[in-house]
Amino acid sequence: MLRVPVFVLAIALLLTQQAFAQSRVISSLGRIEPDGGVVSLAGPSGLGSVIMELRVAEGDFVKKGDVIAMLDEYPVRKADLTRLQAELENAQKNLQREQKLARSMASSVSKIESLELSVKAAKAAVTAAEAMLDLSLVRAPKDAQILYVHSYPGERVGVEGIVEIGNTERMYAVAEVYETDIIHVKPGQRASITSPALSAPVSGTVEKIGLKVGRMDVLGMDPVAEADARVIEVDILLDDVESVKALTNLQVEVEITP
Repeated sequence: MLRVPVFVLAIALLLTQQAFAQSRVISSLGRIEPDGGVVSLAGPSGLGSVIMELRVAEGDFVKKGDVIAMLDEYPVRKADLTRLQAELENAQKNLQREQKLARSMASSVSKIESLELSVKAAKAAVTAAEAMLDLSLVRAPKDAQILYVHSYPGERVGVEGIVEIGNTERMYAVAEVYETDIIHVKPGQRASITSPALSAPVSGTVEKIGLKVGRMDVLGMDPVAEADARVIEVDILLDDVESVKALTNLQVEVEITP
């Protein structure tokens, strides 16, 4: 009987295991998200404010700094700013008049110094009022698309915010990979994303692997699936943006290949 050396068997087993690992396809559930996720924009003044004017609609694209909504505090704060600007102008005129009188020794140094302090205080008040006025305007924090509107003119801003925005120019599939499988996932690997809502599979590239183990958020239809399974999120940049940009939060099936 032919005897095979033990070290030959060990090498063969190792090569077989490596070949299996290299050909292994990692399957998981996931969701579609825009670049940076979905941002709920509440506004700088916090909860309780009333929307006076909404300048966007669902589907609109906005640039960073664009005004999305005007809150009900805006008219009062605008009036305060106008009043303080008038006071600053008056203080500056008084200072200029006293400075002219000083040339003819008709004004004291102490009076001019007092007026100079008044001008500085008035400038500070105007600056503060300008900042408060800006807090009455809700601006886009980045270039994005309006995904959903929660609050309309006349309504109070709730915990869900005013609008949800996202950068749909770049779309991702966020795969929830089991912690036991994550060792086989590397940046640069290709992936295939499928769903009944998609006319064809969408391909993508693994871009980022999460640093935290958490519970599964996306649950499939399998009644025996582990609801408390430990997973790591893997961000997959999708090649075809147009087919998924209107499907944020869509549940998908993901297959990551070596």
